[in-house]
Amino acid sequence: MVDIAITSIQPDRAAVASQWQLIWWAFRRHRLAMVALWVTVAMYLVALVPGFFAVNDPNQQNARATFHPPQPIHLIDTSNGFSIGPYFHPLKLTRDPQTLAAIFAEDRSRKVPISLLGRGYDYSVLGLFNTSIHLFASSDPRQPIYLFGADRLGRDVYSRVIQGAQISLSIGLVGVFISLMLGIILGGISGYYGGRLDFVMQRIIDFVLSLPTIPIWLAMAAALPQGWPATLQYMMITIILSLTGWAQLARVVRGRFLSLRTEEFVAAARLDGVSEGRIIFRHMLPSFSSHIIASVTLAVPAMILAETSLSFLGLGLQPPTISWGVLLREAQNIRSIATAPWLFMPGLAVVVAVMALNLLGDGLRDAADPYNK
Repeated sequence: MVDIAITSIQPDRAAVASQWQLIWWAFRRHRLAMVALWVTVAMYLVALVPGFFAVNDPNQQNARATFHPPQPIHLIDTSNGFSIGPYFHPLKLTRDPQTLAAIFAEDRSRKVPISLLGRGYDYSVLGLFNTSIHLFASSDPRQPIYLFGADRLGRDVYSRVIQGAQISLSIGLVGVFISLMLGIILGGISGYYGGRLDFVMQRIIDFVLSLPTIPIWLAMAAALPQGWPATLQYMMITIILSLTGWAQLARVVRGRFLSLRTEEFVAAARLDGVSEGRIIFRHMLPSFSSHIIASVTLAVPAMILAETSLSFLGLGLQPPTISWGVLLREAQNIRSIATAPWLFMPGLAVVVAVMALNLLGDGLRDAADPYNK
């Protein structure tokens, strides 16, 4: 009698993996997209609790710090022995005897240590509780540190850029969410039912796509009353950006629904007596949800740029609301450019955010493409 050894055959990992696992494995091979993912996560973590990462109160004015230049952080001190730890030298304000221009010079005789998880101004954490703990802070409350310098009112540019991330990054997510809902609902109805309803819906989409986007944004934003509170302005600007951003996604969704409604799994669901709502949301949408996620990721940078442009032109959010576009209005004249080039730091933040989100969207699109494996 011959003993037959039965060995367990391990199935190929890709053969039993879900669609999301396959997308994640393909996405991890895209190195730039992985870097962009971590940068994006870090930016939204900062936007979630900006007060923790800020150093000074973003609204506090200081007449003696007008156009205060950026201060470097030192790590090694050899002036009095040898010590390692972050610190900075405060700047002394003097005046040019002839032009009376402000001159800032480092006071090497003084050293102010920087405390990790130090105490600073009070801020709210997600509206739940208040705290004064910051990631890092000056150990001397009378000597604030200006990492990105100060503006014409002596306000800390670094802290204002961090605070502005909350508005500029969230307005992209909220605006894309509204566009996503409109695009999926209207595009899905158009592609699933077809006929006259599809014809009418497509003509509406053609009309929206034919509108000149920037003039429409400017006209609608200019019609907003200037006396509205900041929260209402934020909501209305988000709606304005969303009203012209849904049409392209709706056309993509409509095309996918037209191709899927004749598939065998949809016909089987109908024969099984499944409701149309369940067919749409439980069978058809999940089959191309990865493509929707990639499209949404690529749409967020466009929303951020749109808000920044409107606020920069004075037709979007208004002070005292802090966003990157509002901050860039400080750098609209030649005097600001010549006196304080660090006022362009919000523009650098916009560039980093848009590049990270675009690279992330490219990586998701390539990973979700079934023909790019």
